[in-house]
Amino acid sequence: MAGTGRAGSRIAGRVAGRTAGRTAGRAVDRTARRAPGSWRNWSGDQQARPARVEVPRDVAEVSAAVGAAARDGLRVRMVGAGHSFTGAALTDGVLLRPDRLTGLVGVDTAARTATVRAGTRLRELNRLLGAHGLALENMGDIDRQTLAGALATGTHGTGLRYGGLATQIAALELVLADGSVVTCSPAEQPDLFAAAAVGLGAYGVVTAVTLRCAPAFTLRAVEEPAKLGDLLGGRFAALAETDEHVEFYWFPHTDDCVLKRNNRLRPGEPVQPLRRWRRLLDDEILSNGVFKLTCALGRRAPAVIPRVNRLATGLLGTRTYTAASHRVFTSPRRVRFREMEYALPRAGIPAALRELDGLIRRRGWRISFPVEVRVAAPDGLWLSTAHGRETGYVAVHQYVRTPHQEYFEAVESIMLAAGGRPHWGKLHNLDAAGLAPRYPRFADAVALRDSVDPERRFGNAYVDRVLTTPS
Repeated sequence: MAGTGRAGSRIAGRVAGRTAGRTAGRAVDRTARRAPGSWRNWSGDQQARPARVEVPRDVAEVSAAVGAAARDGLRVRMVGAGHSFTGAALTDGVLLRPDRLTGLVGVDTAARTATVRAGTRLRELNRLLGAHGLALENMGDIDRQTLAGALATGTHGTGLRYGGLATQIAALELVLADGSVVTCSPAEQPDLFAAAAVGLGAYGVVTAVTLRCAPAFTLRAVEEPAKLGDLLGGRFAALAETDEHVEFYWFPHTDDCVLKRNNRLRPGEPVQPLRRWRRLLDDEILSNGVFKLTCALGRRAPAVIPRVNRLATGLLGTRTYTAASHRVFTSPRRVRFREMEYALPRAGIPAALRELDGLIRRRGWRISFPVEVRVAAPDGLWLSTAHGRETGYVAVHQYVRTPHQEYFEAVESIMLAAGGRPHWGKLHNLDAAGLAPRYPRFADAVALRDSVDPERRFGNAYVDRVLTTPS
């Protein structure tokens, strides 16, 4: 891709001159097809029944599949790993699975860039980058997503010096609605890049991504109990300024939190690996096995939830350790849940959390899942939830077998009043009319979609709801 060194040049050279007619003429039988069937997301409540499923091996086969879908009058969606809670991936037309669109295209170690096929899972990406002495500078807390899916929905980690995952993109390779293949970057088709980097797949099918990477690094993780009153009283705001990556989990019905601070290991600092038994105890037995049992118990006997939440921080305790960055950033998530997350102006976090605490008390709800709070730097991507402002993220969850609608709708009211923007891959109730005033470049994003995909080849019910001209 242009402007990203040798790896990017290889992609640009390969796709230059391709047109819709040439790629559509390629034999479609080279694209692996599956009979119509169903597809579900991770939480199990979003299901697609496509007319056909295709598993392309390369960008030319993606282009051929898009061209064939156009001739058949079908819409097209590329799915990822199913970690979105919305209907972002659903289609009744052609469902593209990226199972074979994986791996590295090339690495430019001097420029610290890596070009990666879009279906590569983040877990595998970390291994591939590590083999070249590189790493992602920041990540979210799971690594099961595909790269393209994580980018399309605005996946982010935490850290006031760092943007979401999409801010690490140097260039994108896209198949457009007419089957043509283009590259875009901040220097080449910058408007398309600014929209498609966090674009819900509405501008084209992302087939490869060139990433700006960091030299591989080790993080020192400090995880400790904290009090919500202290964090909201100024401690969290101060830590966000001094620590590279900071977040906390608040357990409703208590003043108890788990505070996490991750900072790069400095030269001369001692390495302190986490003992295997401790990782097994904390990350598997307590955070997944025991937590799943307590969620199931809370569903049947909600009255026990406050007591269980009061015990949680004591069970998890304090731990300090060092590990490769991706091992600190991510954790296994085996308890199924639904999630809503809102991006607020950073200064609005304390008031929003206090109001949420009061809401839970007034309604008498019993909430077993902790509330997660993170931060991010501002960026210029048109549909990024951190566009143009320092951002605080507040995420609420509910066990997958527990009703969530009333809780989420009430939380959403608080977040909207605080100037919030919903995470694109997590549950919310906004449409384009509600989203437009929250994004300075929303009208530009819609107009660009109208230009590159006038027939809504890459649309579906969710995308059309959130990314159209407001009525």
